[in-house]
Amino acid sequence: MKAPTLRQADSVPTAGPTNILVVALGIAPIEAPNGNVLVVAPALNSWLRRWASDDDRARCLAARRVRAYLEQFELRGVHAEGRVGDPNPLLAIADALTTFPADEIVIVGDARAEKLELRARTRFSLPTSLAREPLSLAA
Repeated sequence: MKAPTLRQADSVPTAGPTNILVVALGIAPIEAPNGNVLVVAPALNSWLRRWASDDDRARCLAARRVRAYLEQFELRGVHAEGRVGDPNPLLAIADALTTFPADEIVIVGDARAEKLELRARTRFSLPTSLAREPLSLAA
């Protein structure tokens, strides 16, 4: 099965590449034709670890997600940059949008990311889509 393609902004034609913000809550194969990509991986953490200010593991896992996407895009010749973001995915998106003029937001995650997709679309007024993580075959 072919990986989902990130769609171009349909409402306004652009002369140059599209800027795509990828919010990596998980990892799924995606492609970004003719675009600049910023990958932001929120440092997701449990409430207990957050309360105890123990975010090392969460930041390490987020950095792994960023590296995985940067390698994926580099192999396809797509210009991409990445960073670890705030543990709150909406704040991570807001922080990224202050320095990266995204034309589209793509949220990668499981079924729980659907709620984030709706909230991001409403809050940021940008085309927002969801790319699902592939299910693991091991139980």
